[in-house]
Amino acid sequence: MIAEASSHPLNSAVPQRITLPALPAVVIGKVHHVRHRPLRHAFTHSHHQWLVDLDAGTTHRGILQRSCDVHPDDHLSAPQTFADLKQEVLGLLMREGIDAAAVTTVVMLAHARVLGHVFDPLSTYWCLAADGTLVAAVLEVRNTYAGRHCYVVRPDGSGRAEVAKEFVVSPFNDRSGSYAVRLALSPERVSTSIALSADGIPVLSAATWGVPRAATPAAILRLALTAPLMPQRVSLLIRWHGIRLWARRLPIRTAKESRR
Repeated sequence: MIAEASSHPLNSAVPQRITLPALPAVVIGKVHHVRHRPLRHAFTHSHHQWLVDLDAGTTHRGILQRSCDVHPDDHLSAPQTFADLKQEVLGLLMREGIDAAAVTTVVMLAHARVLGHVFDPLSTYWCLAADGTLVAAVLEVRNTYAGRHCYVVRPDGSGRAEVAKEFVVSPFNDRSGSYAVRLALSPERVSTSIALSADGIPVLSAATWGVPRAATPAAILRLALTAPLMPQRVSLLIRWHGIRLWARRLPIRTAKESRR
């Protein structure tokens, strides 16, 4: 894990102040990915994730909870409660020298577990002070080899931060380079974008964005009918696009490192 260096000019801006939508919410929108080099490959798919206040969790019971719900034990060290998950996030901040005592609210953007399956390439945690000021954010990144890594960043007033890459996500890229991150969280829009560059040259960029809608039973049922099995779809599409890149002879650079 690495926090953005305090000397970075992004930190000179006034911190972002966030107004939260009604939670829990489902963020309904798109995911977009572009690989810039050594060959170009781009896609956009429909997408949705859940937005949850870790102090409240989700309140669904019965069939909704069993078929589609966010589980704290799908994250970090697999804690059993949302309260424990929040404490783990605050612990990550403290390890990077950030005053976690200033944080009153942690909001997580993540995939729900659907019919026993979840795969979340990126879970985002916004750590907010009592007045809504964004103190820090945690990016929990996973790859398809069951590896995971957390980056702690301190976005500026526009939600931007930078962090050195430390974890292999794709076997087509090694650990070199740095990420430019931009986060947005409001009642109108929730988005996470990450752009990887190496030696000042863009390598790839990925973004999710959407509109938060209250996660009512009716909304969840509607999604189950119109956009079913989202985590299964994410898992399948990641592998499908990987096969397409391999078929186009994109070199596999880090097959062993990806498992670390």
